[in-house]
Amino acid sequence: MISFTCDYSEGAHPAILQRLTETNMQQEPGYGSDSFTCSAIRRIREATGCPKADVFLLTGGTQTNAVVIDSLLQKYEGVIAVETGHVAVHEAGAIEAAGHKVLSLPQHEGKMDARELARLLEHFYADPTWPHMVIPGMVYISYPTEYGTLYTKEELRALRDVCKTYRLPLYIDGARLAYGLAAADMTLGELASLCDVFYIGGTKAGALCGEAVVFPQGNAPAHFFTLQKQHGALTAKGRLTGLQFDTLFTNGLYFQLGQHGVEAARRLKHLFAKCHIPLFIDSPTNQQFPILTAVQRQALQDKVLFEVWDERPNGTAVCRFATSWATPDEHISLLEQLLISCQTS
Repeated sequence: MISFTCDYSEGAHPAILQRLTETNMQQEPGYGSDSFTCSAIRRIREATGCPKADVFLLTGGTQTNAVVIDSLLQKYEGVIAVETGHVAVHEAGAIEAAGHKVLSLPQHEGKMDARELARLLEHFYADPTWPHMVIPGMVYISYPTEYGTLYTKEELRALRDVCKTYRLPLYIDGARLAYGLAAADMTLGELASLCDVFYIGGTKAGALCGEAVVFPQGNAPAHFFTLQKQHGALTAKGRLTGLQFDTLFTNGLYFQLGQHGVEAARRLKHLFAKCHIPLFIDSPTNQQFPILTAVQRQALQDKVLFEVWDERPNGTAVCRFATSWATPDEHISLLEQLLISCQTS
């Protein structure tokens, strides 16, 4: 059995495991004041080109979104996201549980349209009863999106400009940032310059766990460290995430792992084209969405794991295949053999 279900099926990159073993008995202070975390923060500042950046290491994506969003919003404010945004769909109401409504906009291949954002805000403040409503307090987007698509620099600038007009922070969820950067004409520094806060996903890019929140201009909310602890998101053994990010940002490893995942996805895309399997959406990153027939799904059953996103009346289904930093060529070769065999049988 092989799996394309998600991009965190494996444990961690061997370099991380090796360093964890080598430093296991080294005594370090807790709560992020250890030497590994200090080094990781320095490396992230260098990689982003933001020497004054505030950097905080958390454990998981939902936890990170909940802490960042709650820290940026007043009690009466909500966060704007597209209807397919992770905070709107797959975070079990974590944002709402903290008292903040997710205000939805339509998605366009997973992306938010700056003109629609501007219209929403214009219409909101044109309504004389707006003080009775949940007030838009920030904007949330994902890079890549939940459909594996990417914003262009121009699209991000347009969103940033609308946010500046209405004085709203723009927050980028970077759970799969490694794969987004590998597939786009975008550097980490350029991304940092186009938003107010973002996070660098480690869980899906070679770490056992961990996400690095970056406020590029040293613009973290007051007492973010304390708010992090208040949310149960401050790890006593901060060395765990610190060491992992220190390793990922040594000698460009993070970017190399993202490139591997994207190259594996490109081979998948070529395979689907070879087998005349249409794609639901043209994703340039590590998530691919083939539309499989019942026969094709049967051929893969009990041999290949993947996600079914949308069952269609004609017996086909939109499926998701995710590659990762660790996807081996042999898995793609086996998938090819199975798909070709069902075509010839």
